[in-house]
Amino acid sequence: MSFLKPRRRLLASVTLIAALWLASGGVKTVGAVARESYENIEVFTNILAIVQKNYVDAVTTKQLIDGAINGMLTSLDPHSAYLTPDLYRELQVDTQGSFGGLGIEITVKNGIITVVSPIEDTPAFRAGIKPGDQILKIEGEFTKDMSLVEAVKKMRGPKGTKVKLTLRREGAADLFDVQVTRENIQIQSVKSRPLEKGYGYVRLTQFQERTDEDLEKAIETLGKQSGGKLEGLVLDLRNNPGGLLTQAVRVSDLFLDAGMIVYTDGRLESQKQRYYAHKRKNHVECPMVALVNGGSASAAEIVAGALQDHRRALILGTQTFGKGSVQTILPLGDNSALRLTTARYYTPRGRSIQATGITPDIIMSNELAAAKPSGAQNEVGDFLREENLRGHFNNGNPQPAKPEKPEKPAKPGDAEKPGGATQPQSQTPVGEPPGASAVAEVREGETGRDPQLDRALELLKSWKVFKALTNQSTETG
Repeated sequence: MSFLKPRRRLLASVTLIAALWLASGGVKTVGAVARESYENIEVFTNILAIVQKNYVDAVTTKQLIDGAINGMLTSLDPHSAYLTPDLYRELQVDTQGSFGGLGIEITVKNGIITVVSPIEDTPAFRAGIKPGDQILKIEGEFTKDMSLVEAVKKMRGPKGTKVKLTLRREGAADLFDVQVTRENIQIQSVKSRPLEKGYGYVRLTQFQERTDEDLEKAIETLGKQSGGKLEGLVLDLRNNPGGLLTQAVRVSDLFLDAGMIVYTDGRLESQKQRYYAHKRKNHVECPMVALVNGGSASAAEIVAGALQDHRRALILGTQTFGKGSVQTILPLGDNSALRLTTARYYTPRGRSIQATGITPDIIMSNELAAAKPSGAQNEVGDFLREENLRGHFNNGNPQPAKPEKPEKPAKPGDAEKPGGATQPQSQTPVGEPPGASAVAEVREGETGRDPQLDRALELLKSWKVFKALTNQSTETG
């Protein structure tokens, strides 16, 4: 009797919840579907009661329910999750560009916590942590089958405290430790500087609440520095893990004056959204090249896809991450929330990039000549991508053609220019595994040390020359 009574009470509670769910339109057909739902809920309550009665240690109903919720959501796809009140508050803070921790974007691949990308100018970035690194231990605790929620919680902490990560890197013979000091991270989502007279460079590190406003100001400043008009702009979306969908739309709207930017499609009518560009006074009209790589995900892919479909910018780099799904935050009554995948997003021409990514117009890896150790992996394969994640869903589109062989740097001698020489062999960059040889490193955003950026600038200059020749030919004709 001591077993049956709690079970009956719990079953009655869950049955009431199920009845309310059915009445609210959770399931539109009754009968067989409703009976199946009831039977499955009864199985769940039976198991819950048995565990509470027989498990070696006492466990609360909340522990078991939380575990069941996490298991249910992680069985769907890599991006759906249950957010406890603490994690929900952190998510709200993250989108404002300020949070405490290491500054690292992670996911789970084959049960192992894996780095998608370190955020620029954060402790993780400065420690030399790289995309694709596997975090095998956090403070000596193994991360195998650890949830993202647990991993994030362990890596977050007060400013000034340290956390030791044990990493495994592709091509490294041994595991190695990296000790990172936590900071209150203030992310500057827009960084800009002039390249040469008339040409500007803007890097977007994330899409957060004020990204569009900051980008607008940065482009205005670059225009003034170029004598009032930009001849060309490089938009750097590399290693940008995404962020707010609304910001991706507003950023795209700065460069497009008409047409669709992106649309989403889900099961519910509310998830079928269309976003369009508008004619604006501050519309940016100069030629553009957008840089992408395997760390460009989600909102960054929306922008790249819109610019590519409208032929507004030339896309240069390597295949992007391939996260083409929309997550909706659904707040719950106890200040927790669900992050649930509710739709796929599509580029203006109807392309779903889920698990495929954006294929650049010009495929080019970012290697300095003679800078890559022999036998090292090519950049195209360095990045963890959506299609590598366990439980990812496909986009339903026909399988795309395989990317062409990456273009080699146009000028092999670039590595011999000032600032391109190899580092002394006795030095090992922070975060490199022991014994790794130091070589000339690519520095993204720095001309002469960033082949993709150098190529983008060459293309913009060529476009200007080609346009001048075309105009001259038209006049003489």
